[in-house]
Amino acid sequence: MSELKQIGKKVDRTLMSIRVNGVERRVAVRPYDVLLDLLRENLNLTGTRRGCDMGTCGCCAVLIDGRPTLSCLTLALEAEGKAVTTIEAVGGADGLHPLQESWVETGASQCGFCTPGFIMTALAFIEERGTPGEAEIREAISGNVCRCTGYVSIIDAVARAAATVARRKADGTYVPIVVAAEED
Repeated sequence: MSELKQIGKKVDRTLMSIRVNGVERRVAVRPYDVLLDLLRENLNLTGTRRGCDMGTCGCCAVLIDGRPTLSCLTLALEAEGKAVTTIEAVGGADGLHPLQESWVETGASQCGFCTPGFIMTALAFIEERGTPGEAEIREAISGNVCRCTGYVSIIDAVARAAATVARRKADGTYVPIVVAAEED
């Protein structure tokens, strides 16, 4: 058998700061590491899914400073000093987020693989838009792919959640999840 040889030189890691789900973290990354790998492998946040690795399915969507971002296409170093919100920050001790509740009520998940990406995309959308119409919802989730459902229940889930969030905002009981980077 031939002996395996290392080709090229060893790549040094860079220490970076990143706020993930409200917690400041320092991690060592290589220049070519993508955010998806940092989240899953370095921080053990496995709710963010690896789908296509080409940015076409939306399974890996997270929020960076409140904006949906495909973590499979984002270099980890691009998120330095920014706030990253993953599916693990949605819901919690106080119960499910309205998006999660509506997902269950409408049967929007089949296998569930795409659900975290859809929820993160929809979360940013409804927190920014209020109560959107069906066409706006379709446009907002157009970068996410589900191979199991016909999207009708997903659109219904987003619409229901948007209405609930708007009601809770109006009566002062809604607590936003989207975390933004702290201003200096």
